[in-house]
Amino acid sequence: MHRSKPIIYIGCKTTARAASPLVTLAASRVLTKKNFSKSPSKSEESEKTESNIWADTNTKAMSLDEAISKARKWVEEAENISALTGAGISVDSGIPDFRSEGGLWEKYNPNEYATYDSFMRDPSKFWEMGQELAEVILDAHPNEAHRALAKLEERSKLLGIITQNIDNLHQQAGNQKVVELHGNYLRAYCLECGKKYVGEKIQRRVVEGEIPPKCDECDGILKSEAILFGEPLPQDAMSEAIGICRKTDLMLVIGTSLQVYPAAYLPHLAKKSDARIILVNLNGNNRKGVADILLEGRAADIMPRIV
Repeated sequence: MHRSKPIIYIGCKTTARAASPLVTLAASRVLTKKNFSKSPSKSEESEKTESNIWADTNTKAMSLDEAISKARKWVEEAENISALTGAGISVDSGIPDFRSEGGLWEKYNPNEYATYDSFMRDPSKFWEMGQELAEVILDAHPNEAHRALAKLEERSKLLGIITQNIDNLHQQAGNQKVVELHGNYLRAYCLECGKKYVGEKIQRRVVEGEIPPKCDECDGILKSEAILFGEPLPQDAMSEAIGICRKTDLMLVIGTSLQVYPAAYLPHLAKKSDARIILVNLNGNNRKGVADILLEGRAADIMPRIV
């Protein structure tokens, strides 16, 4: 496969919006890496704001339309497309950032409310926080970015979606090939008898004040399948994700800053299999130059234009 070596950075004008907190809540075995690159000067910031288009020093700047056209051509050419999605894809569905000012982490200390050990000590703490989370997820609906990925599956071009989100929005959009690295908040199971619960029923009981929710078979405590801090990732999901990365010829990385491992490693694995990488993210940070094309902006704006 012919692949262009230069990295294309394209910024599209947009109002800054916070990323969703779901990755933070669900992430297990997290490695956060700071970006130690030099901060742009005021003149550089001004220049970037005015042009809204910038490029790697070794490449020619392209207009947004040119970059969109190139990305769309790659999507048309590809036969085995994959997608890696993070919190940013769900922002336009109304899921806010827990880490922002006034967010959930200001009210609930994640070490006290969102670790596996804290859950086993006192499940009611997680479900107290989960009451607010349930209200957000139950009110959310798929946006244009989710629907664009569903169209790819309808056209039999999508190997699968690998998601770090726990909001179930890909399934609601119509996708069936979804690998959930961090579980799903709309699924739960009993810690005593193992009975599984699927759908909104348990979350609606939590919203109505049943904290913690209990099993209707044995009265045991229920736990959401969303992965908590300190809880192992599902190995079957990781194995499936790795398999997708080895078969894909084009990976769409959408709404993730690639800071949470092991998910952040997956685009590199796909690249080793000679896949092209298109990164769509509000924060135009091409970590370690993994992207062949970087489209900076809201996923809900960009995805319908390239699919």
